[in-house]
Amino acid sequence: FFVSFFRMQYGAKQSMLSMMRQDYVPFGHTDDLQDHKRGAQKEDLTVPVKGPLQARWSPYTDNGGSCIALAGEGYAIIAADTRLSDGFSIQSRNTTKTCQLTGTCVLASAGMQADRATLHKNLGVRLQWYEYQNQGIKPGVRAIAQMLSNTLYMRRFFPFYTFNLLAGVDEDGQGVCFSYDAVGCTEPMSYGCTGSGNALIEPVLDNQILRSHQSKADGVAKYSMQEAIELIKDAFSSAAERDIYTGDSVEIHIITKDGTKMELFQLKKD
Repeated sequence: FFVSFFRMQYGAKQSMLSMMRQDYVPFGHTDDLQDHKRGAQKEDLTVPVKGPLQARWSPYTDNGGSCIALAGEGYAIIAADTRLSDGFSIQSRNTTKTCQLTGTCVLASAGMQADRATLHKNLGVRLQWYEYQNQGIKPGVRAIAQMLSNTLYMRRFFPFYTFNLLAGVDEDGQGVCFSYDAVGCTEPMSYGCTGSGNALIEPVLDNQILRSHQSKADGVAKYSMQEAIELIKDAFSSAAERDIYTGDSVEIHIITKDGTKMELFQLKKD
């Protein structure tokens, strides 16, 4: 009786160890398979061994930030915040995302800081060469918009990781703005937004300018220049409350036929 009883207990124990090994092996744990075949003489499970790792590297990173452009009768306004982030770290609180290309044309870019700096530098050089070859004549905002589209499309197989807004005043004195994806697809529009706070700012602009989702709205809203500035400030203040990559301050470029002036608007610092 005792022999049968101990054999039954030993068999149940070995069966339980076998089941534990079957559960551990698919999840990357290893054991002595030879001992397992010989009846699992070894009762202790081995320490789990880390399996192979997959290494990944990307040439791109998103340094955050948001940009807004808005065009109206006789003016265009383009603005971008000055926070530069890397993950959950703030690398700089005073990094510009804008570049004044001519007296009546300004570019703002969200995305990767290194690609943004390279793109702005390349555009500046190309505009200088244009002036040298055309007796000091500066290109118009629509010509610059096409040049930027060509420049981005030229790098389509290894794109600049930037998402751009271009705003300015054309030859007729009317405000225009253009929005771009990373490979240069663009179209003229009355307003645009890009960057990490895009999903928070775009609905505000849709509601206040196009009067979207307003049951008693009567057509598209027309803003004076000062009202447009206040709208952009409100949009950035709203985004800074929810988007950790948007903050510190906003550079607001106000463009008219007489030139461009810049206004600095402070946001929350945390």
